[in-house]
Amino acid sequence: MIKADIVKFMAAEMSMKERDALFVVDSILDCMKEAIREGDRLEIRDFGVFEVKERKSRVGRNPRNKVAYLIPAHKVVTFRPGKELKDLPVAYTGRSNSSDENDLEDFGEEDA
Repeated sequence: MIKADIVKFMAAEMSMKERDALFVVDSILDCMKEAIREGDRLEIRDFGVFEVKERKSRVGRNPRNKVAYLIPAHKVVTFRPGKELKDLPVAYTGRSNSSDENDLEDFGEEDA
């Protein structure tokens, strides 16, 4: 889903013109960007939390030539999903987070 899809969905749900929905979506995103730019914690209940965290400087290594180099300290934006977002069913990605390897036995195969 892209921003245009969100605008179309909002316009249909709210019975408004797409131009007005675009203004609303842009205003919300601008507000979110400003909060993150200022380093504030942005919490959207049941969705998740955006935070700015400081990463310490460290030594990195180029895997091709094994040359070490300094990665300077920098800030990154992190996201932690809320409970409702975590509990949503998601499409099967082919990976299993379970330690039980028998969860996917004979997946998709019928017994003969």
